[in-house]
Amino acid sequence: MSLLTVSNLTTRFYTREGITTAVDKVSFTVKQGEILGIVGESGSGKSVCCYSLMGLIPSPPGKIESGSALFQGQDLLKLSERELRKIRGNSVAMIFQDPMTSLTPHMTIGEQLIEAYRVHNKSTSQQAKLRAIKVLQEVGITNIEQRMNAYPHEFSGGMRQRVMIAMALITEPKLLIADEPTTALDVTVQAQILQLIKNLQISHNLGVIFITHDLAVISQLADDIVVMKNGEVVEAATANALFRSPQHPYTQSLIAAIPDSAKPKNRHAIEVNAGDEIKANAAATPLVEVKGLSKSYSLTQNTWFFSKKREFKAVDNVSFDIFKGEILGLVGESGSGKSTLGRSVIRLLDADANVLRIDNTDLQSLGADDLRRARKNLQMIFQDPFASLNPRFTVFDTLAEPLLVHGIANKNNLLQKINELLDDVGLERKHIRKYPHEFSGGQRQRIAIARALAPQPKLIIADEPVSALDVTIQAQILELLLELTQKHGLTMLFISHDLSVVRYLCDRVMVMNKGQIVEQGETEALFSSPKNSYTQQLLSAIPTLKVSA
Repeated sequence: MSLLTVSNLTTRFYTREGITTAVDKVSFTVKQGEILGIVGESGSGKSVCCYSLMGLIPSPPGKIESGSALFQGQDLLKLSERELRKIRGNSVAMIFQDPMTSLTPHMTIGEQLIEAYRVHNKSTSQQAKLRAIKVLQEVGITNIEQRMNAYPHEFSGGMRQRVMIAMALITEPKLLIADEPTTALDVTVQAQILQLIKNLQISHNLGVIFITHDLAVISQLADDIVVMKNGEVVEAATANALFRSPQHPYTQSLIAAIPDSAKPKNRHAIEVNAGDEIKANAAATPLVEVKGLSKSYSLTQNTWFFSKKREFKAVDNVSFDIFKGEILGLVGESGSGKSTLGRSVIRLLDADANVLRIDNTDLQSLGADDLRRARKNLQMIFQDPFASLNPRFTVFDTLAEPLLVHGIANKNNLLQKINELLDDVGLERKHIRKYPHEFSGGQRQRIAIARALAPQPKLIIADEPVSALDVTIQAQILELLLELTQKHGLTMLFISHDLSVVRYLCDRVMVMNKGQIVEQGETEALFSSPKNSYTQQLLSAIPTLKVSA
């Protein structure tokens, strides 16, 4: 039975730069009790498409030019704002990507759920509270009386997403639209949320539109899939037919870009050069030596009557080595201490350690001036390049600064050195005078990588450098990192919660949980035969393409 039928939907944005057709003659059907997946990269129009249905496109500059969206006999595109308000959050509900920006920070979870129910239903506060408790139980939240009085910031990312799902379900909608609801979550939490959505869809006989750029995720969930590119539907099929035999080249490229257990074809050359050197140096002094590193934070809990201090150990007595030319992976869930460890290794954070040595330099003994000079050999690539790049600096300024500060270039050869860096990371030289906001996310990450390469460092810490990127852009950046490792003999600590990416890229892997390294070993050995129960749990939660025979 058809729940929603969208026909020839076209949405345009009218800006100073001209007219952009974000959604171009899109058609699809959502059946009751089934999940429709809408996939595509950033800018493909998938979110704009669904926001158009809900009347959430800002006008101006946005305008729905044509089309129809029949939901239970009503055309959503022809309804007034007042009529749409009765449907939004009631018959049709949405789960957004970032629950922290969707939840009100100064209201408790209970207050927000009760408000959402009473807006659409005539009820007493007690009736609304009982309904709120019931949906929180459905989404797997425990200690409900306590949780009802908690604020959003007191929940983890996964728990906040469960609250968002509870808020969407509280009015018992017929259609649920989920916009990238698991993108920012760890692999184990993601698996829990996906299973929860699937269970709720079955138990409530919901129609679901699930928007994502992750094909492995959608293959686990969807009955039918629509693939979008540049605002258009390029392919539509059942999930099984699409993954077994994708027809459109774009769909084929998306599927091919998913990291899997296979090593890249050019990996052999890297292993010959870097891997042999790692083995040759195994008995010698490693490039990076870390022994007994710990980092603690003092937390203060204030109440009306007293203030209580406690110590939180983010990193607890961690030891490891990294050899020249090696990519060492560091994996674990959010809050496991990965980023704190990475920053402590190069003294962006001060930590306690028995040994903290890089290329026979004792970093702990360095004063401020010496440490500043040592920074030439220690570089970092951050998760969000837009936040880490100076918005007032052009590409030229961004790359010129480290080259000049560390004496790698002078005024005579500066332009040549910058052009060589741009060539290395695959950016066109003509973009040299552009600012960060003029680039895509993948291009900005290439600039950040070029900046890290500029001082010719001995060690690079890459902290989740591809987690915010689309699958095809992610594949390009991973390939770039492999090529640069081969060309420049880079040594890297690669931090990620995406185990598929780590398997594709890294020579060895360390698994971190609650501030401690619980397992480490060569990548394929660890993936094929994990010893620790936490490692086994992480590996079992990796989403893989699901195709029925």
